Amino acid sequence: MNRSLLSTLLTASLAVMFATVAIAAPPAKDTAKAVATVNGKAIPQNRADVLLASQFAQGQSDNPKLREAVKEDLVRRELLAQEAEKKGFEKKNEVQAQMAMARQQVLIAAYLEDYVKAHPITDDMIAKEYETIRKSLGDHEYKVRHILVENEADAKTIIDKLKKGERFEDLAKQSKDPGSKDNGGDLGWGNPAGYVKPFSDAMIKLQKGKFTDAPVKSDFGWHVIQLDDIRDLKGPELEQVKPQLMQRMQQQMIQKHVLDLRTKAKVE
Repeated sequence: MNRSLLSTLLTASLAVMFATVAIAAPPAKDTAKAVATVNGKAIPQNRADVLLASQFAQGQSDNPKLREAVKEDLVRRELLAQEAEKKGFEKKNEVQAQMAMARQQVLIAAYLEDYVKAHPITDDMIAKEYETIRKSLGDHEYKVRHILVENEADAKTIIDKLKKGERFEDLAKQSKDPGSKDNGGDLGWGNPAGYVKPFSDAMIKLQKGKFTDAPVKSDFGWHVIQLDDIRDLKGPELEQVKPQLMQRMQQQMIQKHVLDLRTKAKVE
């Protein structure tokens, strides 16, 4: 499985970790603990508790109107489920598969939630991650233009034309970068971490208003780079990005855990 697909699947599982999912439970034997009874079949109170918890998590306050709405929702679900059972839908292979996967997903969510609680991300860990990211971004942002061509000879020809006084914006129309060619090659403001290393290495060596006097090779082709401006990088304060960093670090931790399990598992 490729990394992109694996990442997508892991992300989907992580999203469920923070969601409250209601699944079918066995009929309650004690109808006194049922939220309602539909055609003689009791709806367990724990289903109402699950739905209420999901509403509270979204900021809803506990009140009789909400509880009545949850009860009505459960009654309608039960009515539809009973009709589906009458028609034998639970015996269909595809429905059984979906029910099994829904059950599995709930178990996964419960397990991952417990794993996160058992492996908390501390304030010190977040501060360290913040500092690492801040350092990787550097202290400056650069406003650059580039012209991307297929081979070194074409790049050298463009550089010669620039030295003779031709405008970078005009020559940029030859670029094979569709995102910037019609805008004079303008890439806007960015920091070195946002570019491939050969590009960023050449970019930070330039003086304002200058272009590279030799073509720069990357995996994308050959670049001619011009530095339009430079400014101090002013990133957000730690407290502004703390929730996002927390979530990111939890996701990274869980992805590592899943990959560790995958490595140790016997899969045939």
